[in-house]
Amino acid sequence: MLQVAAKKQRAAFALDAQFDLPTPGVVALFGRSGCGKTTLVNVIAGLLDADAGRVALDDVVLLDTVGGIDVPPERRRIGYVFQDSRLFPHMKVAANLRYGQNRATAAFVNLDLVADLLDLGPLMDRRIHELSGGERQRVAIGRALLSQPALLLLDEPLASLDSSRREEVLPYLETLRDKLAIPMVYVSHNFDEVLRLATHLVLMESGKTVAQGDVGEMSLHPRIRSIIGADAVGAIVDGTVLGTNPSSGLTRVRVGQGELNVHCEGAAPGIRLRVQLLARDLIVATQPPQHLSVRNSLKGVVKSVADDVDDSNLIAIDIGGTLIMARVTRAATRELGLAAGLPVWALVKTASLRPHPI
Repeated sequence: MLQVAAKKQRAAFALDAQFDLPTPGVVALFGRSGCGKTTLVNVIAGLLDADAGRVALDDVVLLDTVGGIDVPPERRRIGYVFQDSRLFPHMKVAANLRYGQNRATAAFVNLDLVADLLDLGPLMDRRIHELSGGERQRVAIGRALLSQPALLLLDEPLASLDSSRREEVLPYLETLRDKLAIPMVYVSHNFDEVLRLATHLVLMESGKTVAQGDVGEMSLHPRIRSIIGADAVGAIVDGTVLGTNPSSGLTRVRVGQGELNVHCEGAAPGIRLRVQLLARDLIVATQPPQHLSVRNSLKGVVKSVADDVDDSNLIAIDIGGTLIMARVTRAATRELGLAAGLPVWALVKTASLRPHPI
């Protein structure tokens, strides 16, 4: 369990944040720029003194202002990856990595493992100025791992990268999440990054944590919508690969009590996939669909109907213990009689699904 509570007054800005979430996993601190995400991770790291607070990782207390405990940053066993790589320009990649390793007191992650996980072998003899932005961040992540952290903090590590470089680095972060049991706190205001990496999400506004929970649960939170925009609203659901449809070549994924067909090459039966279903892409039917080009149909029951942007409603549908969301005009809501308890079918095109391994 990672337990964090922190208060800090900085000029006109006040941080008053708290969350308790399970470990291992990836906790995403999500919110608009200036909401206090970096201030909070700096308190966790011990780089910023809290006016009041407590930070504990499992049974180890790192900060307790009431109990007079304040472990120095260098003894907290925390790896920190900043927005900019902060590598030593006069050293080659190998020397930068060994700097992190040499400062560690114990070794459970070695250089060969890090080089393999982050594909750093071909870069070892290069100078920092010879690296792309994505390569620098991979080296920075490697250096942080070689410090043998009990907790890894990543403060918008992809913010300075363009979209292609971001896509280059994200798979490596997914690999670290899946291969290592190191808890991570990931700061971002990019919901796509959160979708791909996080297991839990803490939503921050104006220095406060306003909601926290499982990523799937938080994807349906009303306050998320105002940050990510109406077009990005939807459900994040985790499913299990059943196999490949021989006629279409699509991957069959069990979600709730239904099944989706998605494009995901090489997904073996039994692995877990995370799928985003955008509310704008779902069509709701009150009768079993027939003779349609849409390949995915999920049977469910309307859980709730809520007002949405413009002249539309958000329809929450329970597909067997899993909630998804559809955007429907108010006129269609009335004509179809959409209300809590009504059996419905949610239709979604295969091209609209966004699967990611978890």
